[in-house]
Amino acid sequence: MTRWVMASGIVSTVLVGAVALGAAGCAKLPPDPMQLDGGLLTVDNRSSDEWQRVEIWLNTYYRVTATSIPPHTRMQTPLDAFMAGFGQRFDYHRTQIRDLRLSATLPNGKPFELKKQFEEPGLAGALKPFGGKR
Repeated sequence: MTRWVMASGIVSTVLVGAVALGAAGCAKLPPDPMQLDGGLLTVDNRSSDEWQRVEIWLNTYYRVTATSIPPHTRMQTPLDAFMAGFGQRFDYHRTQIRDLRLSATLPNGKPFELKKQFEEPGLAGALKPFGGKR
């Protein structure tokens, strides 16, 4: 009878550990504040500060501006609204997006910046989690 009690105690400990690991693995990461969906960019200000004098740069060449993005709100803009210095529009059907950055000013005057992290394409991106190099 002692063996059964010890064995059932070990089994219950293993089951509790497995459930705890499973629950931790199911935890969702917060969504990226800058999300691309087809030809649309959504910027989500989840902070309690207003972002003022907002500039969003696409591939360091194309830009969209906004006066502000209030706290706990979203701003959406089509990608073809991004323009270069001489009036060229971004063509998301033909151009790969390699860089997306947001810069703004907080109410206290401090600068605020966001940069979207992209996965590297092809084999370099697939090998990165395993220590692969370019």
